[in-house]
Amino acid sequence: MPASKPVYRGRFAPSPTGLLHFGSLVGAVASYLDAKSHQGYWLVRIEDIDPLREQAGASDAILRSLEAHHLYWDEKVTFQSHHQERYEFQLQQLRQKKLIYACPCSRKQLHANHGLHLDVCRNRKVAFVENVAIRFGVSNQNEGYHDLIQGPTTYHLRQEIDDFVVKRKEGFYAYQLAVVCDDVAQGITHVIRGIDLVDSTPLQLQLYRGLDTRPPAFGHFPVVVTDDGSKLSKQKLSPALNPQTVTQNLTLAGAALRLIDKDEQTPDKPEELLQWMVSRWSRSPLKGIKQLPSPFTASQQTVN
Repeated sequence: MPASKPVYRGRFAPSPTGLLHFGSLVGAVASYLDAKSHQGYWLVRIEDIDPLREQAGASDAILRSLEAHHLYWDEKVTFQSHHQERYEFQLQQLRQKKLIYACPCSRKQLHANHGLHLDVCRNRKVAFVENVAIRFGVSNQNEGYHDLIQGPTTYHLRQEIDDFVVKRKEGFYAYQLAVVCDDVAQGITHVIRGIDLVDSTPLQLQLYRGLDTRPPAFGHFPVVVTDDGSKLSKQKLSPALNPQTVTQNLTLAGAALRLIDKDEQTPDKPEELLQWMVSRWSRSPLKGIKQLPSPFTASQQTVN
């Protein structure tokens, strides 16, 4: 009897550094549609491990906005801030395998060394003490994978990407470590996210290998940008979605993802529109595209 396919488990993982904006909605919709078109589960995780950048109340506001847009998750929402012990355990696993090292290097020192880390760090001659960063030593080999949207992708590690932080000197666990630990714990099989995160993928693949764990499949869709080519982001204070125009927001997201043609008739109700988009979802129209123009002008992106 042939083995059954593993259940698709995807996720949307926003950080609470601001409210949900149109670029975030496109990301949520893309990951949701990919999961549902494969009869899979869609999970939501709040990546709240950087308290210095987080905005009070943003987590609840993001979840309310997702619900307002009828993007309902299939399991309980998880928060990275609740899983510090998980990250520390895996960090110690990496340390036992001698895959990480302590690094006290300042940005000035790295700049003087053309951005590369000093041998005194890479040779594991620095003690694991407080107020030093902990880095993962990338291999000298190439890292390749098949991107579900963009196709075959290869990185020349050490030439293109330096050793990366897994725990910051301030004591916070870094994004790369936390996201891999959580994806493993939640059994995530597919990661559909913006192409602005594509350079994180080879780093995360290194971590999966270091933890002897099979990685998920990755796909990177183009990101929404403003007229000047800047990515819509919370850091740049991109305005929150208007909760009074849910159907319009979803329609514009679908159009950005190449699912809806200009002047095409679409369902009026948000839940019906989402199901309609699920039936039309395809990754292939997004291949080779890195940026999507925002359908809004600055004056239209207002918070009501």
